Amino acid sequence: MTVQLFIPCFIDQLFPETAFNVVRLLEKAGCNVVYNPQQTCCGQPAYNAGFWDEAKQVGHKFLHDFGDDQVIVSPSASCTGMVKNSYNNLFTNTIVHNRCRAIQGNIHELSDFLVNVLKKDYFGAELEGRAVYHDSCSALRECHIRDEPRQLLSKVDGLELVEMKHTDTCCGFGGTFAVKFEAISSAMAEQKVHQALEMEADFIISTDSSCLLHLQGYIDKHQLPIKTMHLADVLAHGWANI
Repeated sequence: MTVQLFIPCFIDQLFPETAFNVVRLLEKAGCNVVYNPQQTCCGQPAYNAGFWDEAKQVGHKFLHDFGDDQVIVSPSASCTGMVKNSYNNLFTNTIVHNRCRAIQGNIHELSDFLVNVLKKDYFGAELEGRAVYHDSCSALRECHIRDEPRQLLSKVDGLELVEMKHTDTCCGFGGTFAVKFEAISSAMAEQKVHQALEMEADFIISTDSSCLLHLQGYIDKHQLPIKTMHLADVLAHGWANI
């Protein structure tokens, strides 16, 4: 299967190794990965801030950067949810209506694609430690992803996956929310990290780098003995031991 890879700007600029691990995972699963270097943003930052005209301009570019007849995979439930759901508000009954609908039907978050489309959940990953999984708001509520990441993590050798309290509660990032309401955002991160520490976890794992950046910032500031990891980085970990 040929797969178009959509790497969100967040990962492109701050976590490029995660992007490379996504390519490794997809190729290991037997996919032919195609990457268009002209791709940029899905338009979510502008959309969430209320600048819908600007978001529409960026979204138009997205719709023409990707083919409408092939699968698109992204390591971000947040950006996937933006395309799948919020593009309805931008492009319904416009000249690109049909193209938008085709792309919405073809885009998948990484764990959803691996488990539900490819039917693969084992990649030979190894990671020693105890972990909790954080359900990002976008994954759970926009993409309806809950069991898929847990299924993939259950097959990682050496990793003990435990459930923390209120795993489906927001971490406090929320895009511009973290800037507009810094005190509330920080308190939410504090709560999430300490719930993970209560489980004696070594890792907090999620599908969204934005959540992980927010949580890691709190962890680093307070020098806490826990680390965040993107799901793709976990699934590509330890291959050299095989």
